[in-house]
Amino acid sequence: MVLDTLDGPFRHRYLTHEALTRQLEAWARTYPQLTRLQSIGTSPEGREIWVLAIGPEPERRRPAVWVDGNLHGVELAGSSVALAVAETALAVHTNPTALPRHLPDHLLEFLRGVLFYICPRISPDGAEQVLRLSGFVRSAPRRTPHAPDLPYWRLQDMNDDGRCRYLRVPDEAGDFIESTTCPGLMLPRRVDDPPPYWRLYPEGVIEHWDGETIPEPNWLLDTPDFNRNFPWSWQPEPEQIGAGHYPGSEPETRAVIDFAIAHPNLYAWLNLHTFGGVFIRPLIDAPDSRMDQSDLALYRQLAAWAQDLVGYPTVSGYEEFTYEPETPLRGDLTDFAYHQRGCVGLVCELWDLFHRLGHPKPMRFVEHYTSFEREDMERLAQWDADHNQRRMFGAWQPLQHPQLGAVEVGGLDPCIGLWNPPPEMLPALCDSVATYWLHVAALVPRLALESVSTIALGNDHWELKVTVANRGYLPTHGVNAAARRPWNTGVEARASAEGGCQLLDPERARQRLGHLDGWGRGLGEGAHMPWYQRSRGSSHRASVRWLIRGAGEVRLNIGGPRLGYLSRTIEIPGGAALPGHGSRPSRASRRRTQHR
Repeated sequence: MVLDTLDGPFRHRYLTHEALTRQLEAWARTYPQLTRLQSIGTSPEGREIWVLAIGPEPERRRPAVWVDGNLHGVELAGSSVALAVAETALAVHTNPTALPRHLPDHLLEFLRGVLFYICPRISPDGAEQVLRLSGFVRSAPRRTPHAPDLPYWRLQDMNDDGRCRYLRVPDEAGDFIESTTCPGLMLPRRVDDPPPYWRLYPEGVIEHWDGETIPEPNWLLDTPDFNRNFPWSWQPEPEQIGAGHYPGSEPETRAVIDFAIAHPNLYAWLNLHTFGGVFIRPLIDAPDSRMDQSDLALYRQLAAWAQDLVGYPTVSGYEEFTYEPETPLRGDLTDFAYHQRGCVGLVCELWDLFHRLGHPKPMRFVEHYTSFEREDMERLAQWDADHNQRRMFGAWQPLQHPQLGAVEVGGLDPCIGLWNPPPEMLPALCDSVATYWLHVAALVPRLALESVSTIALGNDHWELKVTVANRGYLPTHGVNAAARRPWNTGVEARASAEGGCQLLDPERARQRLGHLDGWGRGLGEGAHMPWYQRSRGSSHRASVRWLIRGAGEVRLNIGGPRLGYLSRTIEIPGGAALPGHGSRPSRASRRRTQHR
């Protein structure tokens, strides 16, 4: 069975957890030879955190790439795009003609050897509440354990319309007014604006209310932020808001951490967020001057693809995406993937709303989110009317609030149009990001046996020589930032003799070859320039030798935890061969070659 078209339901609507599960299970049933579906953990509300592995013999270890979405509850588009990457990866194996962009045969053949791990929704509890009620959920709809019993706003549908929007309260000291040209749109008050004036609060009720004090809404205070809960450069509250009690304290993040540690074969990691229309790369905690320059050249290549295939720029997390200059985010998932797991790690903030509104690019990309003027807000409301079926801005209606008395409910519902693209715009976004990620997946290392030979030494003694090479773009250690991690052990070769022959030096049965370079260098590397072009030499290749006595078979196992293993059985002939005369493996022995 093949995918005739890439048109899954997730390309047209945002899926509930139940519908998302049905989609993953359908793929697992339809393509049992290509997929393996597993739950890597369970959320506090009892929902599975799914990971779908895609590739022939999906249990077999080999270089892999990872995609996740919905790390933050409100960012639903990440799930749709992650599922689209899964659908596209399946089409590579079943029907390449369905791919959104033609790929040459050699690239398709290479991609068929890459494992894809897809985790479409890290926060199923958060996404489910957003789909059910709307409103802002940073990661999950729960409080951090042992949070103080101070007053806070809890989302609640007060007028039974199925959506949580806003409450507005008339107040002479209010800091908002209503737009005179765009109904439902609230604007920050200026000194020359006439009344009425309003204060804005989330639609809901105040927990631990003292009957008088109205707390400032703070959706990040005393709630876990999964993207501040990963081990690299983690810092506790209050140094980092949302950090949790310790790295991996949340079951959702712990599930991802445990999976990554158990799968050292990951080489690239795409963490899907919304919104902005930008890719964010390392470094997150330091300027580019402190980044490994070879890694930086690699990211320049990815940036070129991102601009060409998706239309998004790529920026440094530290230089253009720190909310406070020189104050890096801590406990970030991309940092964990890049620094600790040796992956080409990237965030994609899906949905280029700023570009569509014609918002001018500020000096630092993150300033898009704080340089939205009144005119931009009115332009957003007009865009909502013209292109978003008026999903965002609703009329205000009177409401008797159980705590605040006479208020009005309505206004902005940012879920579709602001936080996430309209469903009508999902298909093109899914196609572009999935195509981009196929190109990134094509960078992983590819281990190959270049030659195996037996050389007669006389007196029934033989030398077995094996040459192995990395034919992939990346070196076998992945990015340089994690090349020296203790678990990142490189290539090793093991030999075992059977059937009458024996290794003359058993202590050399296992030999370490170290890491092998790839052929890629990224963009802007001096060795590519016409005034001094040069290759690295043979650092992508290594040879290993064993001395053997007698006739029989030698079993070879070559590779490592990140690369998987190449296996081959070599026949050692009997008889008194003359020194220097070689013997090639028989056809039967070549048939026993495996890559496991």
